[in-house]
Amino acid sequence: MSTIPQERLDQITNRFAELEARMASGTLEGDAFVQASRDYAELEPVAKVASEVRSMRDEIAGLEEMLTDPEMKAMAEDELQSIRQSLPEQERALAIALLPRDAADSKPAMLEIRAGTGGDEAALFAGDLFRMYERFAAENGWKVEPVSMNASEVGGFKEIVANVTGVGVFAKMKFESGVHRVQRVPVTESGGRIHTSAATVAVLPEPDEVDVQIDTGDLKIDTYRASGAGGQHVNTTDSAVRITHLPSGLVVMQQDERSQLKNRAKAMQVLRARLYEKMRDEAQGAEAEARKAMVGSGDRSERIRTYNFPQGRVTDHRIGLTLHKLEEVLAGTGLTEMVEALIAEDEGKRLAALAE
Repeated sequence: MSTIPQERLDQITNRFAELEARMASGTLEGDAFVQASRDYAELEPVAKVASEVRSMRDEIAGLEEMLTDPEMKAMAEDELQSIRQSLPEQERALAIALLPRDAADSKPAMLEIRAGTGGDEAALFAGDLFRMYERFAAENGWKVEPVSMNASEVGGFKEIVANVTGVGVFAKMKFESGVHRVQRVPVTESGGRIHTSAATVAVLPEPDEVDVQIDTGDLKIDTYRASGAGGQHVNTTDSAVRITHLPSGLVVMQQDERSQLKNRAKAMQVLRARLYEKMRDEAQGAEAEARKAMVGSGDRSERIRTYNFPQGRVTDHRIGLTLHKLEEVLAGTGLTEMVEALIAEDEGKRLAALAE
């Protein structure tokens, strides 16, 4: 990895000092203050690492001058060796901090889990995955709010959509999109045979309304009577909503709420997230070759992970990582190790791509 030029460190330091001065001036108001606050929050961790790199480089320069002093040479050599060993790690940390950020990383996410092949067992596994992400969210101080769900008669879900809000949700969750496979003996299996089932996970960044502006003239909205659980109400009220976005062909249906207005609001929330993801996919299409170097494209058809119950292991096929801690991963606590490994792998590959 090439050394970050001193001029780049100066740019970071000067920009951060300028933002500090503007924030302290008391002259910023409204949108200008909000934007400056965001810029400051984004630059602060970068400026901190840049300051540490600058200090270590200055210290090396000072110690090299001390090598000419016979009385100080031995001490200077010891300290030089220690700092020179630590500097590359700090410079790598700075290079990672300077990598182009995904604009969606700071956004909340829409989590969609659907049972795949495997019938009832797949629905049960979809339920296991949802509970895993609920616990993982709790570990990170996030909030999970179901938007819609289609429960299975045997337990679990045929489909569940939930909104996950908090700090850095999409940044940590985005590599979870894909096919998750489970290998275990179903409760209903009398012969003790291991079955393989699957569920698909999609993690979509949830945009602000300004990110995706939807023309009401582009929408076809139908209402109908809800089906499924809900008692007499579902047979007497047209509360279910189906929204079709005509330009894209995207269709969203929502019937979980008793109120048509609430169902419409939730359907619009899901539609906005799916349109935003479509826009991102189209924008990244021109960078398809570059994206091949990343951990994963987020393709929902890509098999990414296997949960093997007989062996108590979880394997992520994209990075070849196997953790023999299945229970901890499904409990949410062990998932952190997997997520951090995926982020580190992605950062490493992006650094390598920049160096080429």
